[in-house]
Amino acid sequence: MAGTGLFAEILDGDVYKYYADGEWKKSSSAKTVAIINPTTRKTQYKVQVKLLMVLKIACTQEEVNKVMESAKTAQKSWAKTPLWKRAELLHKAAAILKEHKAPIAECLVKEIAKPAKDAVTEVVRSGDLVSYTAEEGVRILGEGKFLVSDSFPGNERTKYCLTSKIPLGVILAIPPFNYPVNLAVSKIAPALIAGNSLVLKPPTQGAVSALHMVHCFHLAGFPKGIISCVTGKGSEIGDFLTMHPGVNCISFTGGDTGIAISKKAGMVPLQMELGGKDACIVLEDADLDLVAANIIKGGFSYSGQRCTAVKVVLVMESVADVLVDKVKAKIAKLTVGPPEDDCDITPVVSESSANFIEGLVKDAKEKGATFCQEYKRDGNLIWPLLLDNVRPDMRIAWEEPFGPVLPVIRINSIEEGIHHCNASNFVHATLQGCVFTKDVNKAILISDAMETGTVQINSAPARGPDHFPFQGLKDSGIGSQGVTNSINMMTKIKSTVINLPTPSYTMG
Repeated sequence: MAGTGLFAEILDGDVYKYYADGEWKKSSSAKTVAIINPTTRKTQYKVQVKLLMVLKIACTQEEVNKVMESAKTAQKSWAKTPLWKRAELLHKAAAILKEHKAPIAECLVKEIAKPAKDAVTEVVRSGDLVSYTAEEGVRILGEGKFLVSDSFPGNERTKYCLTSKIPLGVILAIPPFNYPVNLAVSKIAPALIAGNSLVLKPPTQGAVSALHMVHCFHLAGFPKGIISCVTGKGSEIGDFLTMHPGVNCISFTGGDTGIAISKKAGMVPLQMELGGKDACIVLEDADLDLVAANIIKGGFSYSGQRCTAVKVVLVMESVADVLVDKVKAKIAKLTVGPPEDDCDITPVVSESSANFIEGLVKDAKEKGATFCQEYKRDGNLIWPLLLDNVRPDMRIAWEEPFGPVLPVIRINSIEEGIHHCNASNFVHATLQGCVFTKDVNKAILISDAMETGTVQINSAPARGPDHFPFQGLKDSGIGSQGVTNSINMMTKIKSTVINLPTPSYTMG
């Protein structure tokens, strides 16, 4: 059980500590933040019995200042640590993380209602990501570049330029609730292998899972101050963290909060992934069985709470009836219930999320959408719902539900589908998209026309594998993720120029 054994030191009674300067500390703040189990919506203080609710320390601004100062000091020596030693520690952390997959996965089940099997997969995937990053970092950072001056017109060979990648300094990492372990390590590992220190601000829902993950790095033996984890509500300490003068780079995954961060960050380098209304375009010649399977996987896995979930289906009218019937048949087979039972559809993360989704459903009903299933809700649990004959004047056509509700818009041309994807009144449709067709030429042409960071051909959108580039356009993001891109983003080029004396004679 989480909170016992090796993890016991991160608790003070029922309250989780924060992590700074290589130690688990109790905040001087009297504030605590409740983490509610999405399934039961009940609270319970004793972690040893049932992780229904956990209290975590809310850090003060003074404590954040100390964390930043410690991170800045530790980073100077960490940057001088041999690259192979940094990689060795990351490999060790990865092994410990995978060794403790069960208790961390249990936190994911209780905190964010992630199905048990998916929770274990997230932890194992995270360990693999850390190991891969260690290896890729050695390759990328172990190479420099050599330039000579006479390669540019008008110059003699009087200068040699040596370039290498050096760390930015202190990285602030802010992951989202839906993948609080995986999307945290996707920021932590590149930062650390590159010689940076890192301060993690976990989401409220998912904070305990993140704290247990950080403890694995602690057990691996990283130097004090290299990785820290501060907790508290983003509304209370978010601005103080993101605008802190000690931060040299911000890596954020989440929603519209990222736009506010980007406006306040000034000259600080940003890596932002803000979600999107990922579109699925289905042509007449598509394999409709393949399409239906991917709509289920893409639209309803983890109850649709994924930035890469299929969020709108744009299907040619001539095949729409057949496709809708196939999807309806598959939805009928989805299991609905608690995450402990590995159900396909589990409660969404909070009551406010469920209320937002219900608002979109009510709007669609009032405006005449066809309900392929009866709308059903029990607390935070919303049964999977396919909405057919959705029109552009319905909110669900444009807004991101982040839940198990999927709209179908019937189109009469490819151009109509592309227009909906690229419509200027919704700039979030630009993270990922997918196209289903047997005509590779059409697929490539549509991909080129879609204003989105990634287009999947004959597959649902997906972030992984974790070393693939991952980015959005417009308000869906800044920069690119993926292991290699993250390492490069968290470093800068340092040049050393050797000036040679001008020869006083001509070599024979």
